[in-house]
Amino acid sequence: MTQKQLVVQVRRDGTVHAETIGMQGAECLDYIAVLENLLEAETTESAFTDDYHRTGVDDSAGVVAEDRDALGR
Repeated sequence: MTQKQLVVQVRRDGTVHAETIGMQGAECLDYIAVLENLLEAETTESAFTDDYHRTGVDDSAGVVAEDRDALGR
């Protein structure tokens, strides 16, 4: 069984890239929602990998979020 992971990268421009590993179906979206709340940010881009659409294979989603305060929102 694959360990569930949320890999987070904070970029120099203040954007955050996150990828879920070892999750199936919409489960990864729950983790992204938690990350948005923790960062007080919103997702501006997201994409599912090919694995997301395969059954019985771990899913992952890539997300880019921006800090609302840094954007003056």
